[in-house]
Amino acid sequence: MRIGELSERTNTSRRLLRYYEEQGLIISDRCANGYRNYDDRLVDRVLQIRGLLDAGLPTRIIKQILPCLDKPRNIYFPDATPEMIATLEHERDRMTERINCLTRNRDAIADYLDAVLVRRDNRPHAAAEASTTS
Repeated sequence: MRIGELSERTNTSRRLLRYYEEQGLIISDRCANGYRNYDDRLVDRVLQIRGLLDAGLPTRIIKQILPCLDKPRNIYFPDATPEMIATLEHERDRMTERINCLTRNRDAIADYLDAVLVRRDNRPHAAAEASTTS
């Protein structure tokens, strides 16, 4: 697929996709006319990269952990520095905190919606009953 299609399928700008390629996060083939050609599997890869960037990981760390996202997993990092390990531990803990917060917020919204929908569903019945008894 061309860059425009990858951009549309991932909701990622072409400029950002070219940046990911410059950083070595994704790879494209070049057609005879010089256009980039991307494998369909890169749709998921781009979405994973965006998620990791949204979580606060820098591209240099993302590049190192990308092999962990593939299956089957082949994890071997002879260059994992203490700084990288500390960064990943920090980001993992930060993600866990965000997940817990999002879970609490989702549950609160669900409880609110349940209460609103029950009240809304019961209100017309109560109004209809009041008009028939008058």
